Amino acid sequence: MLLSKGFEVEMYTGHTDGTIIGLSDKIVKSLSGFVREPDSRNVEYTTPPLQHYDQLLCELVTPRRRLRQFLKTLDPSYTILPGSTLATGNSQIFYRSDPKNPYHAYIEQTYGTNVVTASIHINLGISDPEVLMRACRLIRVEAPLILALSASSPFLDNQVTGYHSSRWHVFPQTPSHVPLFESHAHFIKWTEEQLKLGTMKNVRHLWNSVRPNGDCRPYKLNRLEVRISDLVTDPIHLLAITALLESRILQLQQDPNLDPLVSSQLPSHNRHDDLLSITEANEKAVAKASLDAELQHWYDGQPINTTDWITQIYNEVLPIAKAQGIACFLTPIKQILREGNQAQNWLKQVDTGLDVAQVMAQTIQIMERQEQALQSDLCQPV
Repeated sequence: MLLSKGFEVEMYTGHTDGTIIGLSDKIVKSLSGFVREPDSRNVEYTTPPLQHYDQLLCELVTPRRRLRQFLKTLDPSYTILPGSTLATGNSQIFYRSDPKNPYHAYIEQTYGTNVVTASIHINLGISDPEVLMRACRLIRVEAPLILALSASSPFLDNQVTGYHSSRWHVFPQTPSHVPLFESHAHFIKWTEEQLKLGTMKNVRHLWNSVRPNGDCRPYKLNRLEVRISDLVTDPIHLLAITALLESRILQLQQDPNLDPLVSSQLPSHNRHDDLLSITEANEKAVAKASLDAELQHWYDGQPINTTDWITQIYNEVLPIAKAQGIACFLTPIKQILREGNQAQNWLKQVDTGLDVAQVMAQTIQIMERQEQALQSDLCQPV
């Protein structure tokens, strides 16, 4: 049976030339379903949890079409921007969306514009807390692969940064040490300790690649939240990444021994810490080189190319995806591996002589045409 799935989508707003402008106050006042982020240049919408991918596709596209229409009423040149960092600037200034919000003040003072990024949070419903913890362990050690597929932030302040995911390179993962939770009880105890120590200001203040989530954290949980993904503006590619995640979790449900704490061949006496060290190093390597990165496999610590590892998992889960009727949504993974992710394709354009603003302006046009086509072919009019 398919899992329920939903997305939290963060996006920048600005001009069609790629200039980023803060408009969240106007958007939130006028459009239902949109919420502000601490910096006004971001706005976020959330899709409802659904099982079927065709419905998810429309829930991704329709709010974007509504937002575009509203932005054009403010100024014909206003639009939605791609990418996960302030590609065309200005990362030196924090534009507070809600100056009276004390939590926003804390974020600005503690992290500055390192948190002013745009991403996709992918939520997958899992009701059994112990199954959820097992899934969190597996997906966390493989989360670098999700970043590799989604990387879309090679620019900052009109410069090429040298990272395919500048967002994940600078994003302040908090607290600095987050274990692989061995049980729901472990997660509860750890969270309560962090709140007492002040390393977390509230239950939402757990910013790492993968976390358990629910309406009454840490006690009542109902979903796994993948937070490592850069912004994927192509809805078809986002659904492919989600299908890969879902199929992997379904595989784990069929074979609980996929749990890295159980099946890893790393020495048992230090396995937990070694898995964390490998995962942290893999995240850094992927932030730098995405699909070209050389990683260590959590199973045995042996080196493996990112693309080879994703291909290996793809082949393992394809029969499950076929059995669940979602293989067609999974197949674009092969296109990303063959043609490159967003960051890699943008860097190729820079190599041909385009500057950052020109790359952004071109992609803005592609995004809008893509949305129009999907809306026209598959979804009801806005």
